[in-house]
Amino acid sequence: MSALSPSKPHDVPFLTTRWTRVRLARMDSEDGRRALADLCDAYYEPVVAYLRRVLRDPDAARDMSHAFFAQMLSGGEIHTADQARGRFRWYLLGAVKHFVSHQREAAARLKRGGSTVAVSLDDEEAMAMKDARVLSPDAEFDRQWAVTVIARAMEALRASCVAEGREAFFDSVGDLLSGHARHGDQAAMATAAGMSADAFRMAVHRLKKRLRECVKAEVAGTLDDPATVQEEMETLFAALAS
Repeated sequence: MSALSPSKPHDVPFLTTRWTRVRLARMDSEDGRRALADLCDAYYEPVVAYLRRVLRDPDAARDMSHAFFAQMLSGGEIHTADQARGRFRWYLLGAVKHFVSHQREAAARLKRGGSTVAVSLDDEEAMAMKDARVLSPDAEFDRQWAVTVIARAMEALRASCVAEGREAFFDSVGDLLSGHARHGDQAAMATAAGMSADAFRMAVHRLKKRLRECVKAEVAGTLDDPATVQEEMETLFAALAS
């Protein structure tokens, strides 16, 4: 799968996005290029979501996302990533804004003397915030980042269940883990699984606990300070609720 295309939960193995991967991605080697491709794949959708809000054009957002990640894959922007600066998502969002700014400056130079006026990112966010129903570009980035983290954590848990020979059970309760199951579905699911209601609820409870640990591990891998994990988890759940 191309690093410039969105990943789907069951299409790729779980690949933890960690600062160690960022450091590896800086290396001019096959492992370094693979690590960089993994990072781009993991953060493709959050970047696209941000650019959709900024550019107000889905096709233009995809095109600019491809251009941004192509630059990343060429070994450009990734060399400025510094773990001491904190959260990897902060670094990436800043890198995207920097890229968009440069693209607009280049476009303005081409159109010098014309009537087109470039709109700053601050102006774009202000316009979005005028409508309470529309998330700002930054908030949309965080929301899609949270969705991506959950999807990757679900894949990690599924891989673990497959290794344990519990793939069928995991797949049968996926909607419960994601919160998409309707009230009352558990009784039918327990019957289908050949389990008592109490045993089924306990098994699902344990999987939910393991899922949260997978989410926590994915989040922790993008931070420079373990003490900020809980704060980042709260940001993630707040973004999902937005």
